[in-house]
Amino acid sequence: MLEFSGPVWRILYLSQMNAPLAPARAPEGRFHYSGQTALYASLSEEGAGVAIRRYVSASDPPRVMQQAQITGAKLFDVRGQSDASIVWQDTHERQGTSPTWQYSDRARDAGADGLLYSSRSRPELSHIVLFNTSPALIRIDAPAQAWTPPYSQRSLDR
Repeated sequence: MLEFSGPVWRILYLSQMNAPLAPARAPEGRFHYSGQTALYASLSEEGAGVAIRRYVSASDPPRVMQQAQITGAKLFDVRGQSDASIVWQDTHERQGTSPTWQYSDRARDAGADGLLYSSRSRPELSHIVLFNTSPALIRIDAPAQAWTPPYSQRSLDR
């Protein structure tokens, strides 16, 4: 386990700005299943855009980029482990579970605050998931900025 302190970025709907550090609303995700807390973020603005790309569509409401600061999180580091960065949704759809949950289950059982993991499509980028969202661990440290998905910018350039 390693200790992590540093900035992280999240992309949220503008309507979520009243609770920018709220955990994932989906009942299941890469590193959580029903009843578990998980707050997903990236170690860079670029990484946040890459992480959310799969979930963005042209009809989405406005989004913002929110920066936060993590202090003293105890994390399992699974970066570089390709099994942790698979497209989990395909397996989940077929089997009702995700093989990525084994990583978060082990980390949770060991008392970790979360995980560091590699981006699936851009392994040089890193993401974080926190199981503990205590204000002592994560806080907002900069105002949110408007975020425009890259496809929207391309369509404006045409």
